Amino acid sequence: QVQLLESGGGLVQTGGSLRLSCAASGSIRNLGNMAWYRQAPGKQREFVATITVTGFSTYLESVKGRFTIRRDNAKNTVDLQMDNLKPEDTAVYYCKVEVHGPPYAYWGQGTQVTVSS
Repeated sequence: QVQLLESGGGLVQTGGSLRLSCAASGSIRNLGNMAWYRQAPGKQREFVATITVTGFSTYLESVKGRFTIRRDNAKNTVDLQMDNLKPEDTAVYYCKVEVHGPPYAYWGQGTQVTVSS
């Protein structure tokens, strides 16, 4: 079992910044990709960013240039630095961690991000 603890959400004005963090603990072996998703009220959960073990990252088009995903393999953490936030970024943000052998995905409990206009 892998437990994920998220932190860093909150309320910020348009143009502001927030940093989300996710720490994995428990039976951590063979961690794979780490990612952030979000779900706005009334909408489906959507992919935001992912990062491989070697540091290759991919982003949702609308957050490119504003969000940066980073991971620390020694600490089993993944962060999402969010700059120039917009009201449409308002959502509950979830951390997702994949493991190998056998493959499985773990989700965090979610952290609320609210951007006021």
